[in-house]
Amino acid sequence: MERDQLSQVFDLIEVRGVLSGGFAARGPWVSRGELGTTFKFFALVSGRARLTTDGLDAPIELEPGDVAVLNNRSWLELEGGTDTGTDTGTGGGPRREIRPEEDAPSIDLAGVDFDTDDVLVGGRVDLDPAGRMLLAQALPPVGHIRGSVREAAGLRATVHRLFDEVSGGRIGAEFAIRQHVQLLVLEMVRAYVGQAELPPGWLRVLTDERLRPAVGLMHADPARAWHLDELARAAAMSRTSFAERFRAVAGVPPLTYLTRWRMLVAQQTLRDQDVSVGALASKLGYTSESAFSTAFKRQVGQSPLRYRQGQRLRSGAA
Repeated sequence: MERDQLSQVFDLIEVRGVLSGGFAARGPWVSRGELGTTFKFFALVSGRARLTTDGLDAPIELEPGDVAVLNNRSWLELEGGTDTGTDTGTGGGPRREIRPEEDAPSIDLAGVDFDTDDVLVGGRVDLDPAGRMLLAQALPPVGHIRGSVREAAGLRATVHRLFDEVSGGRIGAEFAIRQHVQLLVLEMVRAYVGQAELPPGWLRVLTDERLRPAVGLMHADPARAWHLDELARAAAMSRTSFAERFRAVAGVPPLTYLTRWRMLVAQQTLRDQDVSVGALASKLGYTSESAFSTAFKRQVGQSPLRYRQGQRLRSGAA
């Protein structure tokens, strides 16, 4: 059975979804704040809301099931209830300012009425440096994923399962919330792929049916010295057509993509195993430890040994 290439990427990078807050609001409300994390997301369970952040030409109108993903933004404002877009609520009173509960979102989500309340949950995506680079390149500064379209059925279902666990107070809820947030990150990527015109990069190349066989070969055997002719034959294309299409879709030539894939494999191995640098170099097709270390430092920014030491210190501090 051919391996799912998106799952391979998620296995190689450290990606962890974390639920950080949530609330239910009735009537005019506003929530403002600075963003201290690279990737932030907000899922609207019910009601309506309007999102504004730096870099947007116009606010985003969120509907039930929608998810907004903020990529390296510095601040945001969310508002909802009647008279959305004004600073006052019904009868001229001020909007109620909401500060979502951090680390205990169930406090604000008890007793929700889906017919009258705006219900929103938010979180962040924690990534290792390789994951941050990949996701930052694949996603726009602000991604609006619409929950109403057919491709987002899994996203809608995951949002509602997450809300049920957050608000239900059942035994094992903390474990279940962690799993559902992980799935929510995956469903966000899936739905985004189905709704957006992807920029050149790894996510677009993984979804290109013509190139999938060649990409599968490189992923399955990164140590092999692949030649363009072999990869082009796998894609049933001429060498020239394959090289041109791959560069247009991936943003880099095929062999550059192969090198980057090798470095992702190397980073995971250095994090999770005690293999020597020389053995890892051989496993990934390098003729010498020095050649591998040079390629690793060029891609990752530090030597393999320093990378491993940093990962161990990070794991010990966690």
